[in-house]
Amino acid sequence: MLPSGHSPSTLAASSSTAQLSRRAWLKRSIVVAGAVGLPTIIPARALGRDGRAAPSERILLGGIGLGGRGQAVLREMLAEPDVQFLAICDINRSRRAAVKQLVDEHYGNTDCGMASDLREFLAERAELDAVLIATGDRWHALASVLAMRAGKDVYCEKPSSMTIAEGRLVADTARQCSRVYQSGTQGLSMPNRVYGIELARSGRLGQLHTAYAQIAPWGDALMRRDWLVSEPEPPREDLDWDAWLGPCPWRPYNGAYVRGEWRNHYDFHTGCIGEWGAHTIMQVQAGIDAQETSAVAYEPVADPTGDGLVAHYANGVQLVLSLKQDCWGSFSGQRFDGTEGWIANSGGEHEQSRASSPVLLNPVEPVLAEHTARTERLLNHTRDFLDCVKSRRQTAAYAEAMHRAMTTVHAANICMWLGRPLRYDPLREEFVDDSAANLLRARTMRAPWIA
Repeated sequence: MLPSGHSPSTLAASSSTAQLSRRAWLKRSIVVAGAVGLPTIIPARALGRDGRAAPSERILLGGIGLGGRGQAVLREMLAEPDVQFLAICDINRSRRAAVKQLVDEHYGNTDCGMASDLREFLAERAELDAVLIATGDRWHALASVLAMRAGKDVYCEKPSSMTIAEGRLVADTARQCSRVYQSGTQGLSMPNRVYGIELARSGRLGQLHTAYAQIAPWGDALMRRDWLVSEPEPPREDLDWDAWLGPCPWRPYNGAYVRGEWRNHYDFHTGCIGEWGAHTIMQVQAGIDAQETSAVAYEPVADPTGDGLVAHYANGVQLVLSLKQDCWGSFSGQRFDGTEGWIANSGGEHEQSRASSPVLLNPVEPVLAEHTARTERLLNHTRDFLDCVKSRRQTAAYAEAMHRAMTTVHAANICMWLGRPLRYDPLREEFVDDSAANLLRARTMRAPWIA
């Protein structure tokens, strides 16, 4: 088990102490066993000889709110030999049972623990090194903050905040608590996406002037403000509705929310801009060397989706939100335009890049090798997180970069809600001379679900 609640400066010493203690324990066990004439056979799994890491090298992992996407990431983590998943916390009984079944089948035992109360889970599971969070959007920031305050490193699915204030809280907590944090924006670790990002940031496209980020082709930026019709609540042991709502305003129960229809409701979602922009805007900001800042000016459009909204960065690059570009063969596209050409990417890691010239499409491997050498990280998002849990290095999608990209998402949304141009100061993290816009940087958290 990795030491929990340690800062980077004390990790090496703590790890060494833990390893020496384990070696001493094994040595004492052998001596005692020999003295009383008992067999001195130690199971191979205890020494890491069965293909799994030795206990002292394992990352003890827990899960919070793992539905379909969360379970997909969990499967990736379970495949890593140094991960040991211990317990799931979920307010939905059927989902926590499904995760337990998945984990127990993987290990061939019945050891996976279950919990429904997040605060109790974090307090009682002191042995956990890290947690995987894949709740609905409304819980991402609060769950991350509570977990980091409890000494856990965090891998959190996107979008990782509902407001600018939430994103700042997550980033500050990661820094103050010396926690490793990874946002689930896996495009930052996909070879094809990284290739496009590297061509942009390295100057191979010439002087960058425009970038495009795809937004989701469903819902809109304005989102619904009404409520679904009230239905009888299920038994609390099956689903804790109050906890499901969490920090959001109280709303009457309707089963459609739980089945995923919370999307495109203002109370629970970041709209079509946040749905894919959490990925694509973060990738764009990596390519234009703006990971620790946000766009400084926003121009709304009449289209309620935000298609065509333009945001400007202080470095002169403009970002255009777009539902569709011919250069995107699939979903969640990004594109960089420079004086020497453009490069575009979309879809999963096996989808090829498209460019203004075949010259920009080759050679790929040297570009990726440059990236690997510069960042010293693998092109594998979950593995990057796990490696950083051990090394205490910054992840590919670290908390501050997540916050800055999500700030651009939130500011674009606010621009659409108010229907007027906005100026934003990334240093002060406030809109310039616009009190109405500044009020929308945060939402009130409903007690007791507060940070």
